[in-house]
Amino acid sequence: MMKLPLDNAKVAYARSLAERVVSPLLESFAARSTVSIERAVLRLYGVDGVDHEDIPWPNRVVDRLKQDGRLTTGAARALAATVRASGLPVQEAAVHLAQHGLESDLNDPTEAGAAREWAELEARKALTRLAATRQARRETRLRLGTGPTPQKYLIVATGNIHEDVPQGVMAARQGADIIAVIRSTGQSLLDFVPHGETTYGTGGTYATGANFRLMRQALDEVGEELGRYIQLTNYASGLCMPEISVLAAQEGLDMLLNDALYGILFRDINIHRTLTDQHFSRMLNAFSGIIINTGEDNYLTTADALEEGHTVLASQFINERFAKAAGMPESLMGLGHAFEMNPNTEDGLLYEIAMAQLVRQVFPEAPIKWMPPTKHVTGNIFWTYAHNTLYNLVGVLTGQSIELLGILTEAIHTPFASDRYLALQNADYVNRYARHLSEEIQYAPDGRIARRAAQVLDEAVGLLEKVADEGLVPSVAKAVFAGVTRLPDGGKGLAGVFDRADTYLNPFEALLARQEVRA
Repeated sequence: MMKLPLDNAKVAYARSLAERVVSPLLESFAARSTVSIERAVLRLYGVDGVDHEDIPWPNRVVDRLKQDGRLTTGAARALAATVRASGLPVQEAAVHLAQHGLESDLNDPTEAGAAREWAELEARKALTRLAATRQARRETRLRLGTGPTPQKYLIVATGNIHEDVPQGVMAARQGADIIAVIRSTGQSLLDFVPHGETTYGTGGTYATGANFRLMRQALDEVGEELGRYIQLTNYASGLCMPEISVLAAQEGLDMLLNDALYGILFRDINIHRTLTDQHFSRMLNAFSGIIINTGEDNYLTTADALEEGHTVLASQFINERFAKAAGMPESLMGLGHAFEMNPNTEDGLLYEIAMAQLVRQVFPEAPIKWMPPTKHVTGNIFWTYAHNTLYNLVGVLTGQSIELLGILTEAIHTPFASDRYLALQNADYVNRYARHLSEEIQYAPDGRIARRAAQVLDEAVGLLEKVADEGLVPSVAKAVFAGVTRLPDGGKGLAGVFDRADTYLNPFEALLARQEVRA
């Protein structure tokens, strides 16, 4: 494949700057937790279901512990003590804890030690179950195989899981490799995970464990029919990021949208809440073999792609560093970028190629996620179809891994099945027709494409130097990314962040960090 003449020393320097950006924040992850992390811990132990008001029991337990001033030592410690004192199974013990509070004396060293022993043993069992789910997924993928790259990623978003399932199956039969169930508008701002199968939603379908299970089962069945493994994606960004990561791991999802800055910039979720939640979420994703999809493509919906392309690359370096800090291998880092240049830009196609090739070369082992044009798409479906065709051409030319297909009516309404079929036809045509084009041509060493890539890399390094000097939190406050300002004490969810007590217990964290548990 053709290569750009990149300055590898400059790429290495950019990575060292990203480490300087991320390292100061890692200390805060070790000193803090959040209500969503504690609820995720309860779900890992097996706490599930809702009460008579449809409030999830993990929320009830955490709310009760917070109300009683007992949350700082961790939900794992409280659950373990309640199980031991009551003799009840985990679910019944959680209900008792939510209704009556923590009744055990955790100051008793003998009882505290026994509770820790229970919590660590059950944590190992829970992770062993997740490891078995990962292994079963891996074996199925190897047996059936997946589609060639770029893998064709299609969305379904009816609001009703029972309508999503047949649409996802239909898309798989028409050639899609990855089905993404778009989450209902606003779910990222809910501080709880809805329970059960849902038949309502605006602009998407609620992410729930039951909905994950239904779609996973349907895609497994059609995958066996087609002789091709169909991957499933959902969204873990938002206030319940750790909990959704648990549910996805339990139900065998393959990918989750999980970005360092997306929820902060575009959903106004507090930066400390997001980054703390994200670290634990990515530890879970790494353990479960779930590919993350990051959201740098969104930067170019609020900022100009020609002027601000370097912010995408800088953010990718930061996302990569956060992921590595959580133990995530490069093979699971689906770093995102997009084809969002203004179509009226002279040589815009060359600049798009430059950016796509630059990202592909800088992160050679990552399953890069390539996003279609949206900002400049109009109701002119013929123009949109042409725009998407060029997008597909750049994707196959530069070797993108995961390609979300552009759909000709996306700017008009929630796409019909026929619109998705046309998107698949377009991608298949271009991918087949230009399959080996990159092996037949080379970039001019001092041509427009090479110069543009060098410019973006230089500007990304300059931005990373600035962020490393000032700190990520102050830089976000100054609207460095996407032209959006977010203050460190602003946004949603800050009240759910707390400092850990000296006796805080979360056995999953240590086990995930050591990667000791295997199927």
